[in-house]
Amino acid sequence: MITRLYPASSRGSADFDWLKTNYSFSFAYYQNPNRMGFGSFRVLNDDWIAPASGFPPHSHANMEIITIPFSGTLSHKDSAGGEGSIQAGEVQMMSAGTGVTHSEYNNDPEVPVELFQIWIEPNQMNVAPRYEERNFDFESVQNTIRTFITPDGANNTLQIYQNAWLSWAHVSDGQDLTYHLHGQAQGVFVIVIDGSAEIAGKHLARRDAIEVEQSEEISLTSSSEATVLIIEVPIL
Repeated sequence: MITRLYPASSRGSADFDWLKTNYSFSFAYYQNPNRMGFGSFRVLNDDWIAPASGFPPHSHANMEIITIPFSGTLSHKDSAGGEGSIQAGEVQMMSAGTGVTHSEYNNDPEVPVELFQIWIEPNQMNVAPRYEERNFDFESVQNTIRTFITPDGANNTLQIYQNAWLSWAHVSDGQDLTYHLHGQAQGVFVIVIDGSAEIAGKHLARRDAIEVEQSEEISLTSSSEATVLIIEVPIL
């Protein structure tokens, strides 16, 4: 097993007044040659969007883009006809494919939006753009691993054009969970959303992250009540 620990304090950051963000990987004005991604996983931005603000229309192509809000309401509209709003417990999945222009906006005049935005490179290029959102009721996930994005979209999950699996786990104090990988070419990136936990033998606090390679499984033990996000992607 190979592990690499990344404390929350090691992330890049930016403050544009309307947007405050922390970058797990190189993005925009933050460039770190040692943090260019993890396999097909390219972006994890920890965003805070001010009230009545947001991202104006901009374009993407051939990227799988996942948005996970923690508070507030984010509204989406794109050139392929995708439109909707998401809140905590819901996930938005967009395949940019041949190209799509979209906007993401916080319409509330008082309440900010907090979210993760994740980009993963696809294994199928130039597909037709698509947009989907779904409520996964993450608050009900207790001491189990809830997979919500998969390559085939089975079992009421969102489909991604990649051999990637995204999972959510909420672990009570002292509880143990085990995550099983889907093959030797895979690795996992785990970030603690809240609380603290021991993951693959390393202690992680809020927003700390760890990468794991060359392992068939990883262990998660909560040292307090903890919520974690598990991102499994091809690394070879």
